[in-house]
Amino acid sequence: MSYRIKRSAVPVFMPNDFKDLSDSDQIGRAFRNLIKEKLLIKIGQGVYARSKISQLSGEPTLEKPIRDLAIYALAKLGIKVVPSSYEKAYNAGKTTQVPTGRVIGIKGRISRKIGYNGRYVTFEKAS
Repeated sequence: MSYRIKRSAVPVFMPNDFKDLSDSDQIGRAFRNLIKEKLLIKIGQGVYARSKISQLSGEPTLEKPIRDLAIYALAKLGIKVVPSSYEKAYNAGKTTQVPTGRVIGIKGRISRKIGYNGRYVTFEKAS
């Protein structure tokens, strides 16, 4: 699993990505071991992201911004991502406030929380 994770172009992983290797219990144990080895960080229920070691603190940190990781995870879950109302207003020139990127517009339903270290992405259902 660690070889696949290190060589993968996608920084987000789910247990279904490794179903061909073993059963779900063993995959879960392997994910827990990879978290202890600081190769992965859990960012949601059944959603793991590749990590890198921070040069400042020596602790594992996310390889990419949480918004990008959430978009990868939503793509794996089959949920379409669209611009949020904040992004639409900014792009249309109705506001000068730059969107933070913590709100992601989606088409579909999701009940997962995706985030890390107290910073979570919120989802806005697009019309």
